[in-house]
Amino acid sequence: MPSRQTVQDFIALVEQGKYVEAIEQFYAPDATMQENSEPPRRGRDVLLAYERAVIAACSAMRTLPVDSWLVDGDFVVIHWVFEFTRLSGKTMRIDELSHQRWQGEKIVEERFFYDPVAAVADQDEDSLL
Repeated sequence: MPSRQTVQDFIALVEQGKYVEAIEQFYAPDATMQENSEPPRRGRDVLLAYERAVIAACSAMRTLPVDSWLVDGDFVVIHWVFEFTRLSGKTMRIDELSHQRWQGEKIVEERFFYDPVAAVADQDEDSLL
């Protein structure tokens, strides 16, 4: 079970735009991430590669301050709002809930829940987002 301070530290790193560092520091080596009902990505190295590709596809990424999150034993739910500016100049906003399972102080499973229609509204066909 993560401490509330650990979760606050994780949120702070993401809010600072240190997405790669957050994965490196807070995800277990065998962690998974899943977008809605898509198959999960497996392994921290895969998560890092995907995150770097998303960052490279954007001229700007921003995380709005988190105002709602909870810890219940090994489970954490965070309400995130992300804003992306694609290299083309198109913008996208994702308002999502992240459901995480922690083992100790590391995330081992994470699943994102968001409106997929809103997430693809301004995307290019070859988008990672």
